[in-house]
Amino acid sequence: MASAATDLFLGKFVAILESEAASIAGVRDQVDEIKQELVFMKSFVEDADGGEQAHTQVEKAWVASVRDLANDAENTIDEFMYRVYEQRNGGRFSRWIHKTIHFPKHLWYKRRIANKLQKITMAIRAIPERNQRYRGAAAVEGKSTSEDIRRWVQNHAESSLYQKENELVGIEGDKNMLLGWLMDEAKHQTVVSVVGMGGSGKTTLVARTFKDDIVKRHFECYAWITVSQSYVIEDLLRRLIKEFHKGKTEEVPANINAMSYNELLEILVNYLETKRYLVVLDDVWDVHLWDKIRFSFPDKQLGSRVMLTTRREDIASSSFGVESHVHKIQPLEMGDAWELFSMKAFSSYQNKSCSPELLPLARELVEKCEGLPLAIVALSGLMSSKKSLNDWSKVYNSLNWHLTNNSLLEPMKSILLLSFNDLPYRLKQCFLYCSLFPEDHVIINIRLIRLWIAEGFVEHVEGVTLEEVAKGYLMELIFRNMLQERFATSHPACKMHDLLRDIALAIAKKEKLCDVHDGSERVEETGALRLSIQTTSGEIGSCTGISRLRSFLVFGTGVSSFSFSNKLPFDHKLLKILDLQEIPIDNLPDRVTCLFNLKYLNLNGTLIKELPESIGQLRNLQTLNIMGTEIEVLPRGISKLLNLRHLLVGGFISEKTIGVRIPSSIRKMKKLQSLAYIESEGNIIRLIGSMTQLTYLGITNVKQRDEEDLCALIQEMKVLSRLFLFVADGEEFLRVDALSSPPPYLDRLELVGKLEKVPHWVCSLHSLTYMSLEESRLEEDILPHIEALPSLRSLWLDNASVRKELCFNRGFVKLRHLWFIDLALLNKITIEKGVMPNLEFLSIEDCLTLETLPQGIEHLTKLQQYRFENVSEQFMESIEEGGVDHPRMLLVEERCKKYINKSWD
Repeated sequence: MASAATDLFLGKFVAILESEAASIAGVRDQVDEIKQELVFMKSFVEDADGGEQAHTQVEKAWVASVRDLANDAENTIDEFMYRVYEQRNGGRFSRWIHKTIHFPKHLWYKRRIANKLQKITMAIRAIPERNQRYRGAAAVEGKSTSEDIRRWVQNHAESSLYQKENELVGIEGDKNMLLGWLMDEAKHQTVVSVVGMGGSGKTTLVARTFKDDIVKRHFECYAWITVSQSYVIEDLLRRLIKEFHKGKTEEVPANINAMSYNELLEILVNYLETKRYLVVLDDVWDVHLWDKIRFSFPDKQLGSRVMLTTRREDIASSSFGVESHVHKIQPLEMGDAWELFSMKAFSSYQNKSCSPELLPLARELVEKCEGLPLAIVALSGLMSSKKSLNDWSKVYNSLNWHLTNNSLLEPMKSILLLSFNDLPYRLKQCFLYCSLFPEDHVIINIRLIRLWIAEGFVEHVEGVTLEEVAKGYLMELIFRNMLQERFATSHPACKMHDLLRDIALAIAKKEKLCDVHDGSERVEETGALRLSIQTTSGEIGSCTGISRLRSFLVFGTGVSSFSFSNKLPFDHKLLKILDLQEIPIDNLPDRVTCLFNLKYLNLNGTLIKELPESIGQLRNLQTLNIMGTEIEVLPRGISKLLNLRHLLVGGFISEKTIGVRIPSSIRKMKKLQSLAYIESEGNIIRLIGSMTQLTYLGITNVKQRDEEDLCALIQEMKVLSRLFLFVADGEEFLRVDALSSPPPYLDRLELVGKLEKVPHWVCSLHSLTYMSLEESRLEEDILPHIEALPSLRSLWLDNASVRKELCFNRGFVKLRHLWFIDLALLNKITIEKGVMPNLEFLSIEDCLTLETLPQGIEHLTKLQQYRFENVSEQFMESIEEGGVDHPRMLLVEERCKKYINKSWD
């Protein structure tokens, strides 16, 4: 993980050079010199990170030295900038006092900074010389290389072809589906993709399908090749030719190893054009592979098939130019996972079953694998030699250590690390950063994106906002199956697999990128720049020697009160991130407003009642989140935060939506992108009318008379992607029909309040992915207005309709999540066949007049989870055994069982 930590600094260094600190005489020369050295270092580290050979111990020491020096340089410059800020922050009189009395001290400090930078420059120069001096000797030593690991993984994958049937569980249904795609009536060529994270059983499933006798009889010839991350197209063609000939016990063409690309292509095409063939391309990493190899596979309408396995969803869902099917591997159900674990773990036990004393620990270990077959098999092998409760407890309590150091788990770690090693360097640091969140934590996407930006992980791309670039990073990690996609209430979210998190945390600690501590521990200096405290006791142990900390996050699980020292346990000059979300504190710690370099302050869900006027001193703050607090009014000093990008206030408190009053000077904040939830009072709507740069706007206390001003405001916000409007009074109408054309990029729309009719412009929201209507009490049928929205993925209807029936008879092609809540008169839901073909989650809550399952629920073939809460007795009786809807309910339950590890919170 060479460049993740190093480039974190290097990427920010140019920005530092452009800052006022770099222009101070006596410092500029040293900064420029360091820059030149680090530019070359960055190139070396990137080459090393993407090269064929793994780092030697000398190279690892080299990278560690670069990282430490980079951090020292950044600290030094940040300290100097803080001193400059202190000097210039006072009024004219205080600056005169500073110049006359403290000027000698300032000169001394400036010289001290220059000397520090000079020492850093000298140390940087010494590192490559030292590396060169010892590198030759280290090269002689035996060492494993990236190629060795790839070759081992390839051999491991191909051995799946010879795995015994009795060693496999939970794949019959998936295998039958693949068989159906391979041998259907279609004569045209078809591509079948199987996608999932490393170790999910993709290769095993395809191998069982490939080896089936019925497949061998159906196809005239067949070949299996493993592609992997590093391949040469000519080598792939040679291996295909050899595999086809071997399968038919034919002689391989002579001189094949000396043939050119064109010669190999000609042989392959001539061989296949009169045959129905089956090709498996296992372990595909390159999205361009199909374009390079497709000419090898002629389509003569004979029913030929190409299968591929990949960890990347963007590859699986590529446009292949022919008919294609995608199967995403799902985690094993708990029953199948337990069976697979037991096969090996208890093979030498009496009756080949787990003893009662070990059962709780064994169950927890299996649950930690989260249905990942590779992890289950690896852990069961490790535990098969453990016989006593003490032995099992030791492994369970030190599983992180075993993942890093136990040779029995090395194969699993290597397979999982292949995905990490394939990441670009910016995505590596973003991925490792996710390990700061607790195990099983569902991370709201937008929170993670804002943290990445504050950390400086996100590249500046001309014409694109940092948030859009960071969203691209996040989607890339999800497409690569490094993060699991989740949905938390109304927010897109993600989660790390437990074992991937353990491996990521081990790497992050080693690279001093971040560290995690239990709140009861005494935290001492580890060199890590980021610290996550995860406590269940409501206390934080003493922190000593962590003055260089850049980010401090606290997670309190199940705590109702919290003891937090008023004195921050780190140097206030350097901290950039302070995240105390949902920690029950009622006062800001002392000197928070002195955190000059602070870029991200999250107090969401705390008990804080007010912000001090001095909040305006946080001149570098980018995100301020005080949603869910008891703050009702913002101080005037808030408008001094000219670098603020996201101001998030108010929100849902005690099931009520609360807005916060803001000063009129807020209009000065021209970098602001998010402003929610503010209270509409006086002429505030007109005052923010000039803030056309907003991408997120939330306004509460909206009145009927605000319609013209409100619609004129929204009309001018051409980049608005999220809009939340909450009516002032439950009996007032929310009027938004004066809006002639809505913002073209509107992605999320939340309207809370009575509507006379569905706004005429809703049907034109082609970018809308999430829509929430609450308390609308519409008599008009909403569905015809939104059924054709091409991007709609989530629909929330909370007391939105007073109709007795809702009929989904067309459209909703992208809808994945659907909530019916408090629809007081609803007694029938109908879903026609072919409607909502991608629905994954269905929730029915507080709909007490609904007496039966939605008609047509059996048509929802992609349904993964359902939730029925506070429904009528008649509804429950209809789905229970003997009820009229029981057979259909069994079908729904069986369908959702496959997705038992999915979660919507």
